[in-house]
Amino acid sequence: METDISSCGGGGAQQRGIGPVEVQAATAALRRSEVFHVLKELVGFVLYMHHQIPSVLPSLENEFASLKEEMTEMALQPAELKPSDRRKYNTRKTEVRRRIKKHEKLMNGISTLLCSLQHALDEVSSIEGVVLILGGSLVRPLFVYDITISHGIFGPGSAKEHALTKLAQSVSRKAIRALVSRGAGSLSYTGPSKLFLLVRCSSTLKLPLDFLPKLDFRYSKKVVPLQMHIKCSKSGCSGHNQHHMPLVDSPCSTSESSLSDVIWFQCKHTIRGLPGKASLEG
Repeated sequence: METDISSCGGGGAQQRGIGPVEVQAATAALRRSEVFHVLKELVGFVLYMHHQIPSVLPSLENEFASLKEEMTEMALQPAELKPSDRRKYNTRKTEVRRRIKKHEKLMNGISTLLCSLQHALDEVSSIEGVVLILGGSLVRPLFVYDITISHGIFGPGSAKEHALTKLAQSVSRKAIRALVSRGAGSLSYTGPSKLFLLVRCSSTLKLPLDFLPKLDFRYSKKVVPLQMHIKCSKSGCSGHNQHHMPLVDSPCSTSESSLSDVIWFQCKHTIRGLPGKASLEG
């Protein structure tokens, strides 16, 4: 994650009822890979700021990949070692295996959800928005991040492209700073929770089987979402995705004109947070 958020967890309670956070993108349309990068950064932000992962997502991914690589290299060690070297080798191998096992389920959950999101972005011409829900269930969440994306129609290119553009970095930094300014993640730790992801797009589109349609999706009115609107700054997309429907007071599927065929699709994969802020070395 490009933005340093390690010291932003303090502060007051999450601010509510003051309108959506707006983030400007200096483009007429975001590419699929750019939308994916921004959403990945926001997923990592939500998990870290609510103490579901022990470090920011890029660091966690790099450390886990290093552990897996070290384990592979250790399997190629020569069979003949001095007794002192053999003891060190066995001790280190046990430690690496323990640390991998401790975080494997978490990392597999993150990877599976993000891969499913990439597949979904590649199957549609546009999406209206994304909702990240943290809690024990969809209907009784603890925190909701409701993200509307006015990005125009996707151009050519895949969400799986590895090239990271300056635009994607800029938008993700602005988005995270805006959420921090609203006190996102500043409430006390509530224990391990699940992260649910839903995308909003036309019901006529065929998303991968990892996404299931959620007609008339609602959740508890006691939870007020933190809303964000990512807007393209050029006029080319000003008429697209301009309708944002609050999730609390009305169903997410509506019969009104241009929104009649827009519904939510839930990713069937979730991310289960760790039971504490233990580090990889813990």
